Amino acid sequence: MRKMIGEWIMKNLVRGGVLAALAMLLVVFIYAESEPQLALAIATDSQADTIQNNLVINNLSTDSNTAGTDIDLADASINDMTQTQDQEKDGNTLIVKTGSVRSAAGASKGAFSATAYCLKGKTAMGHGVRRGLIAADPRVLKLGSRVVISAGAWSGTYLVSDTGSGVKGREIDIWVPSCSEARKFGRRTVQIYSAQ
Repeated sequence: MRKMIGEWIMKNLVRGGVLAALAMLLVVFIYAESEPQLALAIATDSQADTIQNNLVINNLSTDSNTAGTDIDLADASINDMTQTQDQEKDGNTLIVKTGSVRSAAGASKGAFSATAYCLKGKTAMGHGVRRGLIAADPRVLKLGSRVVISAGAWSGTYLVSDTGSGVKGREIDIWVPSCSEARKFGRRTVQIYSAQ
């Protein structure tokens, strides 16, 4: 009788443990699914180097030399978007130009293969890891230099602060806070410009 009670208790403990483990696993999966969306929202908010320019040119002059004057926002490879709207108002033409220009972009360094990493610790320059740091081959991008990266939601100004054994030639590694965000980033080709 005592043996049967012991077996019954053990079976129920094992069943309860399995159910508790399944419940914890479900909670972990739900949390893991919600974290990348939060990380992307943070990445989108941290793009302080992209400036939204709204230029309004009101051509009040009827002189043919000044009518239709256009402002060049930036080099076409740096512009994200340019939109022009013409509106007629009392015989004067109102041109509204909306553009997104990277204010710190300089000379193009070209296309690089980019991945993301989520390791904790210190970089080769001794910095603690944080957003805005990348690992690069120091023969291509010097340690301590600032670059502007065009990479969708991960676009911005970065400090070359780390090296890596797997980062050779025209490859970079962008630091992100979570490994799920690093997996979401994957491998992609990005454009790099020197920061001014």
